[in-house]
Amino acid sequence: MAKAKPFAMGDQLVKPGQRTCIDLPVPGLYTHTPLALPVHVLHGNTPGPTLFVSAAIHGDEINGVEVIRRLLKLSLLKSMKGTLLAVPVVNVFGFLHLSRYLPDRRDLNRSFPGSESGSGASRLANLFAREIIERSDYGIDLHTGAIHRANLPQIRANLEDETTLRLASAFGVPVMINSDIRDGSLRHCAAEKGVPTLLYEAGEALRFDEACIRGGVRGVLSVMREIGMLRRTPRGKGKPTDPVLARRSAWVRAPISGVFRPTKDLGDRVHKGQAIGVIADPFGSDEVIVESSVNGLIIGHTRLPPVHEGDALVHIAQFHRPGVAEDAVEEFHQRVED
Repeated sequence: MAKAKPFAMGDQLVKPGQRTCIDLPVPGLYTHTPLALPVHVLHGNTPGPTLFVSAAIHGDEINGVEVIRRLLKLSLLKSMKGTLLAVPVVNVFGFLHLSRYLPDRRDLNRSFPGSESGSGASRLANLFAREIIERSDYGIDLHTGAIHRANLPQIRANLEDETTLRLASAFGVPVMINSDIRDGSLRHCAAEKGVPTLLYEAGEALRFDEACIRGGVRGVLSVMREIGMLRRTPRGKGKPTDPVLARRSAWVRAPISGVFRPTKDLGDRVHKGQAIGVIADPFGSDEVIVESSVNGLIIGHTRLPPVHEGDALVHIAQFHRPGVAEDAVEEFHQRVED
């Protein structure tokens, strides 16, 4: 069997069978404190594809940081083919300040492909594009909901692409959403460079969620098996959840300002016109029942009770067979709790 060649990144060569952490320099803090983008490179003895797994491109989305930490501790990676590029904290500036954004309030996930001479966000995006995306064959970007907003484990990707659909199905979370690629996003940059990339959304910002973390670790391993980096498990053993493709989704918004008391949660099946919560002022007067606008499954939910009129409350995905989607959610939670 052919032996892999050394893998080059920055000014370092990683030998076959070696794993190392390479610190890619990024602009330092104004306190004269240096900073770096840490990349864990695991280079197999045997040739194979290169997969990047990234987290915290929004600095407050920390579930993915724990997914990658657990992934790197697994002994089965010693027999891995190809190369794994694991980047647990892409937005090191935001991570330091528990913030979604960079110090200049720019969104790193709207700054790709960036440039070497642009803003701080543009330079960091350009570094990631050059050193990570351009060296990869596939990618998985780990996210959570925004601050005070939780997401049911789901894959968002360009599911019209056959390869991406295959990887999304292999990841094995309950819901897949065919998501438009936004200009300036990491996924847009990867698509431009021909690198199929999944976006895993699960949990909420600044909080660990055990089910979401376990689902993320299992999902990454399932994709690695699908692309030949790891040996497939015996038929029927460790089979991932069969995901269900959502045909569209819709947000239910607050009809008035007040305090929102939900009566439904993530993964619950709802029907059009069904009550999903109540909004009232702090004294309990002028109560308004919030109703679902569609039939479907709740995949996103605000966790902040005080709301203003027009705020997004509940994100509902619609399916051709909602009951099957509901079963997939239940099966997923049973698997990650085992």
